[in-house]
Amino acid sequence: MNRNIFKLFLNKFLAYPLWIKQVVYYRLWQNMQENGCDKYIIENAGGLFALHVPTLTFKGKQELWDKKCGLDSNIYNFLKFSHNGYTILESSLNLFMSIEELAKLFIFCLEQNLIEKPEAPEAYAMAGFISGKLMTGEYFILNGTVTVEQIQEVLDEQSIKNSNGNHILIGNMLVKKGFVPEETIKTLFKLKADAKKRFVINPEFLPENNGNTKPVSAYEKEIKTLKEENQALKKTMAKIVNAVKTYDI
Repeated sequence: MNRNIFKLFLNKFLAYPLWIKQVVYYRLWQNMQENGCDKYIIENAGGLFALHVPTLTFKGKQELWDKKCGLDSNIYNFLKFSHNGYTILESSLNLFMSIEELAKLFIFCLEQNLIEKPEAPEAYAMAGFISGKLMTGEYFILNGTVTVEQIQEVLDEQSIKNSNGNHILIGNMLVKKGFVPEETIKTLFKLKADAKKRFVINPEFLPENNGNTKPVSAYEKEIKTLKEENQALKKTMAKIVNAVKTYDI
């Protein structure tokens, strides 16, 4: 797509009267509290994975232009949107993919040196966790929440309990030890679960055509094409993410 549909959607919402935005903001704040996400957003405002704009390496730019490796079309689309300054969220909308699927593409491109590693530890850690590349303990180590020694202490105790037939998830162990707040664990797994869901902006929410943009029908055709490309991606995703772990502890 030639337009950033999320920015168009957001700008249309921001044009609403202030009293409407106040009510929506309050309801969103309530929902964030119910899901334990309010503190997470404040603490990680500068490192949210969905707001990260990937930076192409020299190799990534060359591959985008030359396509010598013959990668999947969605990978090239991802590189193109990233090169044009799109965030992960905006790329997911344009590619009709979930954040989990984008995270797997992100990790693949990172491992192939097509994009640079994010400066914000949280952005990389969340991408790895959502994609299945990182386990729970690894995620908290990389974003600086816990130390390697603390995780090792938890793993040792978990191993003892497992040998006694009492399996306890590492997240629960981290909470029990006081290393990680319970709401942080809930937020983390809520984000991972919701990352599997696709978010589609209905074309009806896009601004009306003013003669300089495509009509809604054109976007519907592009969405249909993206759906077909996405189905093709699913068939090849297993090959793309062979190096990605798909388990957790």
